[in-house]
Amino acid sequence: MTRLLLAFAALFLATSAAFAETVRFKAADGVVVTADFQKPGAAYDTVLVLYHMAGASRGEYGDIAKRLNELGYASLAVDQRSGGKFNGVKNETAAKAGGNVAYTEAIPDMQAASAWARKNAGARHVGVLGSSYSAGLVLVLAAQDRKFADAVMAFSPGEYFGGKTYVTKRLGDLKDPVFLTSARNEAGQWKPFASKIAGPVTGFQPDGRGRHGASALVSAGGAEYWAALTAFLATHLPAKGGS
Repeated sequence: MTRLLLAFAALFLATSAAFAETVRFKAADGVVVTADFQKPGAAYDTVLVLYHMAGASRGEYGDIAKRLNELGYASLAVDQRSGGKFNGVKNETAAKAGGNVAYTEAIPDMQAASAWARKNAGARHVGVLGSSYSAGLVLVLAAQDRKFADAVMAFSPGEYFGGKTYVTKRLGDLKDPVFLTSARNEAGQWKPFASKIAGPVTGFQPDGRGRHGASALVSAGGAEYWAALTAFLATHLPAKGGS
């Protein structure tokens, strides 16, 4: 009986670690932001804040968050107000904000999420990962505020904001370690960024066709993206736990 109870407890802990806790916090302008917070089974000291692509939601990161947990990172997958339904997950922040807003209007949500990770998640270190439009914005926000992130990962960043230099002109102030990648045919969008960033840059171009945004990590060629990303993390933002 004792062995059975111990086995059941172990199974419960392993299973519960795979479920995210939905949290809510306010952006500076009062909009309520919804996010999924997920902790690894072991002790952790780093949270990776995950921001979705256009028209999407925190549902973009369901499988990705689980993999990051296995590597020893806690994760916070955020609904920004510029987005929609993705992988069957409704974007609650967008619904509360009225939906159909400009990409840059999501900035308060992104700032609030990073601040929540530092204050409420027990994190000594915070990494940020952006997908498509949010990949451009994480570069900008990290350049403007050193507390926003300790390392930046940008999947398919570009000048998506109504001008050709919105991101580029801010990169000289970005001193955090940065990981840049995209689908193979999008590399021309981010390679000019690499020479402007003041901090250390890791640029990764896949051997295969790849895929736009963070969904590249769960695409058919995802293994090569994971190899490059985990190498970057091990160098610049190593996890305390992991398996």
